[in-house]
Amino acid sequence: MATDATLTSKGQTTIPKEIRDSLGMKPGDRMTFTLMPDGAVILRVKVGSIAQLAGKLHKKGRKVVPTEHMSR
Repeated sequence: MATDATLTSKGQTTIPKEIRDSLGMKPGDRMTFTLMPDGAVILRVKVGSIAQLAGKLHKKGRKVVPTEHMSR
């Protein structure tokens, strides 16, 4: 999928709606740009933060493992 965009004098551009929709992007999302040796640019949307993972592995009744024991 190729679409055109324009760069403003402030170095800003708008990501076309069809691409934002395809990537599930919403206002406030962060992204990274990687310049490849052949001149191509890869855009990656950063989804969530490490803080959002807190409690995801918790299961009722499971014993808590102290961090000191995790490095063993």
